[in-house]
Amino acid sequence: MKKTERHCRIFKFEAEFSDNLRCLPMAVRRKLDLCGRKLRLQHWLELGYEQKMELLNWGDSELELHNLADRLKESCNEINKAIQEEWQQIDRVPGLIEEACLASKQPVPNLRQWQQLDELERFALLKLCSPGHSHSNSKSRGNLPLALREFLENKIT
Repeated sequence: MKKTERHCRIFKFEAEFSDNLRCLPMAVRRKLDLCGRKLRLQHWLELGYEQKMELLNWGDSELELHNLADRLKESCNEINKAIQEEWQQIDRVPGLIEEACLASKQPVPNLRQWQQLDELERFALLKLCSPGHSHSNSKSRGNLPLALREFLENKIT
């Protein structure tokens, strides 16, 4: 996969809603976090398919994220930009990942596997595990094993 394609992909575990983009894909959620914008699901659902695809395919360079934040300033709430978040770190496997894996009887990724994941994969795993997050419900916790399998399938252990 080309580096430029990494920021706009939809994961296999997201397949249940990828046809019509009825939920925000992890790639869009990550870009929103990076540019400091909060888009509510209600607003996402009001967007047309073409608008959703545009956000999905939006680049994630510093300039592109600045332009995205500017474009969304009227329709989205401002939040703190993601800086030094756990999904941006590769020096240790976050405790939240370890806890969620143990709770769901999944193998915990080791440090080497964590380091081999790209930023979007790390973002997705943490969002699937985050308490109080819209994707931390039992349905998405059920996606954790699927995501782990998808991301770690070809990683060196």
